[in-house]
Amino acid sequence: MTLVHHARSPADVLKYVAGRQRVVIEAVTPEVDHGRFPIKRVAGESVTVEADIFADGHDHIAANLLYRWQDVDDWIAVPMRALLNDRWTGEFTCSSLGQYHYTIEAWPDPIETWRADLLKRIDAAQDISIDLLIGAGLIEAAARLANGETADRLWRWASLLRAESDEERRKASALREDLSNLARLYPDRRSITRYERELTVVVDRERARFSAWYELFPRSCAVEAGKHGTLRDCESRLPYIASMGFNVVYLPPIHPIGRIFRKGRNNADVADPSDVGSPWAIGASEGGHMAIHPALGTLQDFRRLCTKASDLGMEIALDLAFQTAPDHPYVAEHPEWFRARPDGTIQYAENPPKKYQDIYPFDFSSDHWAELWTELERIVQFWIDAGVRIFRVDNPHTKPFSFWEWLIAKVKSRHPEIIFLAEAFTRPKIMYRLAKLGFTQSYTYFAWRNTREELIDYFTELSEAGDFFRANLWPNTPDILTSFLQKGGRGAFKLRFLLAATLGASYGIYGPAFELLEHQPREPGSEEYLNSEKYELKDWDLGSSESLKDFIARINSIRRENPALHWDRTRRFQRTDNPNIICFSKTDADLTNPIVVVVNLDPVHKHWGFVDLDLMSLGIDQIRPYQAIDLLHDETYFWQGPRNYVELDPATKPGHILKLRNGA
Repeated sequence: MTLVHHARSPADVLKYVAGRQRVVIEAVTPEVDHGRFPIKRVAGESVTVEADIFADGHDHIAANLLYRWQDVDDWIAVPMRALLNDRWTGEFTCSSLGQYHYTIEAWPDPIETWRADLLKRIDAAQDISIDLLIGAGLIEAAARLANGETADRLWRWASLLRAESDEERRKASALREDLSNLARLYPDRRSITRYERELTVVVDRERARFSAWYELFPRSCAVEAGKHGTLRDCESRLPYIASMGFNVVYLPPIHPIGRIFRKGRNNADVADPSDVGSPWAIGASEGGHMAIHPALGTLQDFRRLCTKASDLGMEIALDLAFQTAPDHPYVAEHPEWFRARPDGTIQYAENPPKKYQDIYPFDFSSDHWAELWTELERIVQFWIDAGVRIFRVDNPHTKPFSFWEWLIAKVKSRHPEIIFLAEAFTRPKIMYRLAKLGFTQSYTYFAWRNTREELIDYFTELSEAGDFFRANLWPNTPDILTSFLQKGGRGAFKLRFLLAATLGASYGIYGPAFELLEHQPREPGSEEYLNSEKYELKDWDLGSSESLKDFIARINSIRRENPALHWDRTRRFQRTDNPNIICFSKTDADLTNPIVVVVNLDPVHKHWGFVDLDLMSLGIDQIRPYQAIDLLHDETYFWQGPRNYVELDPATKPGHILKLRNGA
């Protein structure tokens, strides 16, 4: 078979490609899914943009990074600079919350091409009279696009190149860098190639990047054992939490709890009359998602709690669980929002073989989905009006992606300071999709990554997704008591906290279970707590001598005082010769605060070995001695060169948080 190719005429080609646009712009970073989703930054952070930019032939080219804030139409142009191999870079700073847009434009640069060729001819002692006239013509073209004093300066320069009889003076004038840079500001717009997409960056407040969460159940905050706690009791717990250095206090649902099919202790299918039920079984005769459990208090009490937390430098985060108990008012008022089974009953939540008879999921496939979406958005706005600025979202992966994209965009268009944390322990691609479509932070698999290789591989993967995925590391939750914590003793809790608080700029713990070393599972092989607080009131001995509260407070203080630990973008793993020891570093932007963390991953046995540091990346002299100041144990080591010895005993010293400083 013979294939016949029909050539297009130049006129046909020009319907698709502008003939003057000779520059190619490709491989732009950062860019998420070809610009379908935004990248993330916080206010004050810069966005460094790179791209491959090149053209045919030998002409020099120029490029601008363009950016604008969401409410501004005009672009701000930042000249890009060339790196190696046709790679270009530029950056801008995000100073306001909301959204910025950015793109790239590039064009052949005849002024710079002319000037470079002129220098070569001068060095070769060639005649440059014609070249000076060519330059005059280029400068005149730029002058026609300029105005005012700038245009006058360019016209005078072009005239000098044409009329001056003294060739040395003409030559010196032609080589004036200030005037050539001025002329380059006025390129022929017809030759400019604009990148095919406008990209977006969502700018959050600083707590979106750097936060320390503490989860507690208000109903277990009562002073008297066995009594149902109140929001006022929870208020009295705030100084204890603040003393450990946390800045986010996360409350599970505080709404009325359903009575129909209420779960008993340890998730028993049948509850006793005294059982308090699961807070995630939301709704009863007292109200639903916009009501507070009567035993906890009132909306006024909740507002007061938010104010008291703020006075202590903390925020209240509220659980957002879009599901209901069987006796939630929605079930009677809007049965169309739920899925009916063939026998006429409503489908309860299941994750076979697990059954959650006390929870009804919403049917997002209902013909009445639009009304459901509107009502759920009304719930969020209600709690924003009550003072909430942070939401932990329960199981977002069980609701449509399109719903979350719509809801988060709508909320943040009015309240760009709102933070949404996705509690989605599911498949990686789903977790990433939720992050892309708007969730500010995300839970991770950190709890189950224990070996050096597992941690390095996983956090390397997270770093690759760092433009859109902000990790929040939790060593435990009310649903997760890992085998490592069950069996590793006190050393396991200390090393996992040390890792969470330093590997991640954001992390959280479920307390007081964590600092009090709660480690008994419901049964062998289970990650559920025995006598779980999800189903009963707990009386915690906060003054226990076994508590890790001082250890936690010390590390949170170190986090606050060292800007390097406020970021994940600079996290780098360093080499160790013992697989039981992990070492990683973080730095601030200008390398004034290099931090190196070394942790013994064995919760029981002492380990020792050598770490090999990339000193250049840490801003440390590779020849002279330097200080390694252990901020965790108030010790100073004098090291020299990249390879140094460490010895870590989990009983006394589970790890180092080292601040490096040049000079002995």
